[in-house]
Amino acid sequence: MHRRLEPKLLTILREGYTSKMFQGDLLGGLTVGIVALPLAIALAIASGVKPEQGLYTAIFAGLVIAVLGGTRTGISGPTGAFIVIVYGIVQKYGYDGLVVATLIAGVLLVVMGLARMGGLLKFVPYPVTVGFTAGIALIIFSSQVSDFLGLRIEKVPADFVEKWYVYFENIATINAYSLGVGAASLLIIIVWNRLIKKIPGQLVAILAVTFVVQYFNLPVETIETRFGGVPSALPVPHLPFVSWELVQQMFSPALTIAILAGLESLLSAVVADGMTGTRHRSNMELVAQGAGNIVSVIFGGVPATGAIARTATNIKSGGKTPVSAIIHCVFLLLVLLFIGKWAAMIPMATLAAILIVVAYNMSEWREFVHLLKSPRGDVAVLVITFLLTVFIELTVAIQVGILLAAFLFLQKMSKETQVDLITETLKGGLEDIHQTRDMSGIKIPDGVEVFEIYGSLFFGAVSQFKESIRVIAKKPKVLILRMRNVMSIDASGIRVLEELAEEARDNGYVLVFSAVSRSVYRVMRKSGFVEMVGKKNFAGDVFGALKIAEEHLKLSKAQE
Repeated sequence: MHRRLEPKLLTILREGYTSKMFQGDLLGGLTVGIVALPLAIALAIASGVKPEQGLYTAIFAGLVIAVLGGTRTGISGPTGAFIVIVYGIVQKYGYDGLVVATLIAGVLLVVMGLARMGGLLKFVPYPVTVGFTAGIALIIFSSQVSDFLGLRIEKVPADFVEKWYVYFENIATINAYSLGVGAASLLIIIVWNRLIKKIPGQLVAILAVTFVVQYFNLPVETIETRFGGVPSALPVPHLPFVSWELVQQMFSPALTIAILAGLESLLSAVVADGMTGTRHRSNMELVAQGAGNIVSVIFGGVPATGAIARTATNIKSGGKTPVSAIIHCVFLLLVLLFIGKWAAMIPMATLAAILIVVAYNMSEWREFVHLLKSPRGDVAVLVITFLLTVFIELTVAIQVGILLAAFLFLQKMSKETQVDLITETLKGGLEDIHQTRDMSGIKIPDGVEVFEIYGSLFFGAVSQFKESIRVIAKKPKVLILRMRNVMSIDASGIRVLEELAEEARDNGYVLVFSAVSRSVYRVMRKSGFVEMVGKKNFAGDVFGALKIAEEHLKLSKAQE
């Protein structure tokens, strides 16, 4: 097996796993398990599924990804990034639709990893990532307002605008007890996390506030009153009936899940590398994430990915190898089996407070504001991605954001491509300081024109090339294209050169190429262009090109 597709756990076991490593992993795994417990439940509820499904995800997906993953200290499970897409799928197609979408996404991730495509996800523009992340954060916050305030709303709309309209319409139904419970939970989380880092404030808030609510029998909604409790048993593996029509409907959401899972997991891996000084295997991580997502939904879970905050908590608490992630899964499994029923007592307002903190942390509002000072194109991508995430849907936002960023990049690259008439410049002996040969004595015969091309000759720049070539009022007898600064060319670039060669043949002049790089010449030769214009019309530098031009002029004069 190629080392880049070898799980980190296998590498560590081969190198030697020590008792000291286990001590760090045990502390890290238990600590991150405590952090993951309330988050898994809260994220599942916010995603429109049952609370225990968040635990299933953290246990089963987390275990598979830990065993197969390409990072040493990564923790995977349900994350806030998936809330929007999961909620939308569940509302429209039901849980079976989510299973199909996640299975497709899992297969896509495995294929991407096996095809060594881990590096490609680095090319998703930063403004797109910040835009949809900030949009998700706003949607998460908005989805928790009803539970935080205890509003009496039978069903909260999924649409962002409709949701806030319903909130204002029912503002008079605020439950003072729910507001008090939510505010107290929020305060405990914020203050505790600032003062004491070892024990997560989310767990303290759940324990303290749940005790108060139960002791004083406060009239607030809990997990039990809404969902009927949390089962203390493992789920039975299940696969839905899959039709080709459903697969077609789910492919676009599945692609979004795959991109999100890939981005979040690799970003988490990069953060872990920065904290530990190690290097992750991006392709193996994608394979693991794909396998983890497939197993997750088979066992009743939801989409999973690398969790940045939980990974950082694991590292800070002593986790050094994937064993800490396995311990975190075992801890959650024991909680589910033996004390899961007590989770039913947790107030919904407390879970809302936890998710409000999650939304704030993932909003990256400072980075969002900072990016507003970027070039206008980047600002447009950022704002459009954000607005589409909030007001339309995440799938559309990611696709449009990446497409818009690609167009802006191509536009920028096409502007970088220039074609200049340099005949007079060369005659005057004026050349750049990096020229190794003396240009002062160069002679350019009448009937010869020299053009220099800068940049890449690709489909986005061919129109620029055509316009520049048209500046010649009278066609020369020899046209030299100096290409020392052209590093790449595509099929469109080849085609425009073919059109120029055909025009030269029809109008009785010759094309000569100077200083074509090896990579560009290879493409020209493979496409048949070199054979079309003749290998003899290619020179290593402008001096050689001028000699070829002189020979053509002599031949032309002799024929006259």
